[in-house]
Amino acid sequence: MDDETLPYQLARAAQQKTIRARRRKQALPPTTAATGTEPQWSPSQKTGRRAEELACQYLQARGLVVLARNLHSKTGEIDLIANDHGILVFIEVRHRCSRRYGGAAASVNRDKQQRLTRTAQYFLPMLARRFFRGRVPACRFDVVAVEPLSLSWIRGAFGE
Repeated sequence: MDDETLPYQLARAAQQKTIRARRRKQALPPTTAATGTEPQWSPSQKTGRRAEELACQYLQARGLVVLARNLHSKTGEIDLIANDHGILVFIEVRHRCSRRYGGAAASVNRDKQQRLTRTAQYFLPMLARRFFRGRVPACRFDVVAVEPLSLSWIRGAFGE
């Protein structure tokens, strides 16, 4: 073996080892990837998950068909995506423990609306192909505000 090629061979071996480790990690389900147990959520994340589950059940009881949950992209996250009789609905679920500072619905400010719009535009082609035979359906942005004594569903909370 040549002294000049040895560093390249060592680097290649290290790269291949890293690639194999990544593939093994990706092959495992996300909940058991590292520890073999459920992920450890913070208390606020657990509260948010419960609010999303409550909102999902509420919307399904009112006839919406939930197509996807927690879609992430580099532009942001959409909590729920549903079909409301042919209308593709992007749903933001907000939870607040009190009504101070305007409550849950008021927390969807202009910046959050723009982030949701960009994220929806990112996922729209894929959703149209998957659920609407390639045709882009009418879309709507809804907000579900979960507060201690109430749950409010605001249809068409904001426009594009």
